[in-house]
Amino acid sequence: MSSDLPYRPCVGIMLLNRDGKVFVGKRIDQTVEGWQMPQGGIDKGETPREAVLRELREEVGTAKAEIIGEMDDWVTYELPEHLIGVAFHGKYRGQKQKWFALRFTGEDADIDLTAHEPEFSSYQWLDMDKLPGLIVPFKRDTYRQVIAAFRALAKR
Repeated sequence: MSSDLPYRPCVGIMLLNRDGKVFVGKRIDQTVEGWQMPQGGIDKGETPREAVLRELREEVGTAKAEIIGEMDDWVTYELPEHLIGVAFHGKYRGQKQKWFALRFTGEDADIDLTAHEPEFSSYQWLDMDKLPGLIVPFKRDTYRQVIAAFRALAKR
């Protein structure tokens, strides 16, 4: 039963550029068009702040950013029934995420999606309000919560 499975502890990154646009990457591993903000698991012994900076380096290929916001609460989402037992090697029912807002301090040339094992094939900078329409349906509520928490940070 899925309710017996734990949530995967994870961090999420809303990376904002100087214009207040949000970084989204196109997932390599999805057959449907899938764009999302960077996210990833928290390693054993790692704090969420350490994890968010590591995930930035791994998924976006840069360290040129500073943390400008952190959601107080963890946000959880459940996997759809057809993905339970499939996604996350069958170990989790969904994710428990600590979200951070980061200001990108570099230039687009500082982004290297191949710096680590690539998760994104391409990226774009978008207005916040476009994010929920791009993400898979079961993560839309999470994205709405993140947007509400960090909307004011898009404006400098």
